[in-house]
Amino acid sequence: MPIKKSKEESVLESAEKVLKKTAKKIAENIEENAERIKEEVIDVIKDDIEETSEKIFGEEKETKKRTSKKSSEKKENSEDKKAKIAALKEKAKELEKTFTETKLESIDLKQKIQAGEEKVDTLVPIEDYLKSSIHLGTRVITPDMRPYVYKRRADGLAVFNTTLLDKKIREAADFLCRYAPEDIILVCKREAGWKAAELFSAITGIRSFTKKYPAGILTNPILEDFMETDLVVICDPWLDKNALNDAKRIKVPVLAMCDTNNYTPGVTQILPGNNKSAKSLGMIFYLLTKIYTEKRKIKIQLPPISEFIENWENLQPPK
Repeated sequence: MPIKKSKEESVLESAEKVLKKTAKKIAENIEENAERIKEEVIDVIKDDIEETSEKIFGEEKETKKRTSKKSSEKKENSEDKKAKIAALKEKAKELEKTFTETKLESIDLKQKIQAGEEKVDTLVPIEDYLKSSIHLGTRVITPDMRPYVYKRRADGLAVFNTTLLDKKIREAADFLCRYAPEDIILVCKREAGWKAAELFSAITGIRSFTKKYPAGILTNPILEDFMETDLVVICDPWLDKNALNDAKRIKVPVLAMCDTNNYTPGVTQILPGNNKSAKSLGMIFYLLTKIYTEKRKIKIQLPPISEFIENWENLQPPK
């Protein structure tokens, strides 16, 4: 005969059964959910991996592209630089070649002159022109005097074309010879030219004004020393500007010795050359005196050039 269970035992059994069923369902749910969660997590991880991969690979591609662009630019810049350097080298070679040819021509010309194979027909030897510094100008070159300049030295001084100077001295002397001594006045305010100007005046008979030019002597008839003239010779258009202005007023021609820094408005005949140096002015006046006395047939013993230029025998050509 079965033992009758108490009410409490029955309740406990029922509760146990319910718990077992519940636990079973929970376990089944957990198992089911775990699989689902696992799949979802895997999907999320896959998506993240793909997204991250795309991002990484995209950045990598962009970096490679930028690097490639920079590399290309660098390559282009490098090629441009190489091309410029090559062009400069080529230009340097051409300049070197030109310089060498010019140097050889200069040496050859010098040798020919020294050997007497090529003679330059000048009023005095070229060496004498160089000794007198007649060819040396200033550091300033005006547009009026540029046609007479040969080059500029390394120290900045302009250098006259010596052959052209010789030609212009001849032309100036021919121009001067058209006038009789009594129809010419010479003005030289620069002290460096006083001695040579006075000697020129004494030999040729041309009136000269050194040190000071009397104002109005050509333009004011009331003055006691008023005089008329047909030609005015000046040693510097700037220093002797009063005489130049008077000549312009009375409309008489002007022969002027002009350096590279001189302007020449109002000058009829330009005699280019160094008008700052006693040696140079002495050389100019010596040549003008020589040609003028010969062509005007003035019978007088022409002093040696040393009378026009002190210590002429000891002078050396400037370097």
